[in-house]
Amino acid sequence: MSKAFTKESDDAPVDGPMTRRASASLPPGTKNYLTPGGERRIREELKQLEEAERPTLEGDRGGEGTQQRWKLNQRVAELEQILQSAEIVPPPAGEDARKEVVFGATVTVREVRTGEESRYQIVGVDEVDIGEDRVSWRAPIARVLIGARRGERVRFRFPAGEEDLEIVAVEYE
Repeated sequence: MSKAFTKESDDAPVDGPMTRRASASLPPGTKNYLTPGGERRIREELKQLEEAERPTLEGDRGGEGTQQRWKLNQRVAELEQILQSAEIVPPPAGEDARKEVVFGATVTVREVRTGEESRYQIVGVDEVDIGEDRVSWRAPIARVLIGARRGERVRFRFPAGEEDLEIVAVEYE
């Protein structure tokens, strides 16, 4: 993509898995859901920034230190806003309810054709981390999986084509 179509902030360094305020992109009136684990991770990051990183930057009054303090303060404000606007969704209660894929589920699926297995945890937009298999509840794969039960098959359109996926396991934190 041409640099003409990017913002300077797009070049900013990434300082962790949840560095961009994704919930700001939610349509008006849409709830900002978080799993209990996502809330815990955000609170841990906030604590780390406030107790460990902020004090180390206080004495640095140079140009780079000012920019780092600004970024840190911006991230702290983002995390506080996420927590303020979040609705924490506990895992479903009861053994039967835990067989169905809902928000917070970690789902193991098997491609029927190849036998290849993949895992996805369906989480809030502010806790997405592809490296940790956490996908937004608004992602196409999550929308296909939500409502399915262990043993069922769903059809998903990957970029390479459609594939039948069998729900192998549904787990919750």
